[in-house]
Amino acid sequence: MNIIQQVSTTQKVIAFTFDDGPNPVYTPQLLDIFDEVSGHATFFMMGKQIELYPETALDVHVRKHEIGNHTYSHPFMTQISLEESERELLDTDAIITQVTGTKPVVMRPPYLDFNEEVQTITAKMGYPVIGALNGSARDWEMPGVEHILEATREQIGCGSILLFHDGFGDRSQSIEAVRILAKELTADGYRLVTVSELLQMSES
Repeated sequence: MNIIQQVSTTQKVIAFTFDDGPNPVYTPQLLDIFDEVSGHATFFMMGKQIELYPETALDVHVRKHEIGNHTYSHPFMTQISLEESERELLDTDAIITQVTGTKPVVMRPPYLDFNEEVQTITAKMGYPVIGALNGSARDWEMPGVEHILEATREQIGCGSILLFHDGFGDRSQSIEAVRILAKELTADGYRLVTVSELLQMSES
């Protein structure tokens, strides 16, 4: 089973990723942060949320960020049938394509809940499955900006994939942490790229 958490590269590139959006309050704030540092990110969106906020999803796409598939309703994929798992991905694929005109090419399972059965579905659909290195930041629990920063800084390196959330509840701490990290990293010479761009830079 292959969940990609980092790409082997000598280039100073990092992929920021955001789960559970789009959200009309927090997603636009992130877009502005990335505009300021001339970076791009990947938003793993839920089909259900895109139906609620299609304009926000379209804005993410228009501003040249990547949208990945994060299922329709955020289930534990190992706890539903394979048919249901496939439906979750296919429905979201269709919604993303309908709203943006572009088919998603990467996915992240909700809760990073994944096994070999589910992999048969993602492989059939041609999706690389994307994880992240900084899970210990637990930004979804609102553990404080400092905790999110410290846990994430430990995982910074060439080709790192970082996980934050822009959906479900109050995400102000995540936004603040990302604002600080985006400035720090670009000042340090890192380019902030989409997951698909990062995958293309793999040197292994």
